[in-house]
Amino acid sequence: MRSPLRERTFEYVLLYKPYGVLSQFSAAGTKLTLNEFGPFPRDLYPVGRLDEDSEGLLILTNDTQMNHRLSEPRFGHPRTYLVQVEGIPDGNAIGRLCRGMVIQGRKTKPARVRVLEKEPGLPPRPVPIRFRKHVPTIWIEITLSEGRNRQVRRMTAAVGHPALRLVRVSIGKLNMKGLLPGDHRSLTQREILALRKELKLH
Repeated sequence: MRSPLRERTFEYVLLYKPYGVLSQFSAAGTKLTLNEFGPFPRDLYPVGRLDEDSEGLLILTNDTQMNHRLSEPRFGHPRTYLVQVEGIPDGNAIGRLCRGMVIQGRKTKPARVRVLEKEPGLPPRPVPIRFRKHVPTIWIEITLSEGRNRQVRRMTAAVGHPALRLVRVSIGKLNMKGLLPGDHRSLTQREILALRKELKLH
């Protein structure tokens, strides 16, 4: 008997979206889109979006059920970001990020937040960060279980520490290991099975 997964024509791709690229395939004037990094099968769609000025991991798939499970906040699937913020957040600011806060009239879910002791080894951004001479910066790691529009940026701004650079480094157990900006690869069969199990998809 053939495996149900093999009978489907689902595709699963990990892509490291670079800075300045829109999370879409449709043409957008002179702006760069995901088409620059293919070719990809025509029916793939990004799971959750990253803003043009954000970077990092995207899952591209034509599995609509998986897309729904990964995107819908009520399923609480974790995604982790490295964020360079302006200023040095104190314990109160970190606590507010962890507990959740009201953004656009709705409270965010609790998050896991930690301050990084040193700068992460990320590829340089093509457009350098504009530093203010007398304002220090620091990197923090934030893990969310929801994906609202520009949520991380709105959260850090709300505690007085605007995000200067934002990179999504993992979605669940999937990460960017071995990928550089613009690189992509297909998920292995083992990764697909593990992700479906994690999402309680059968």
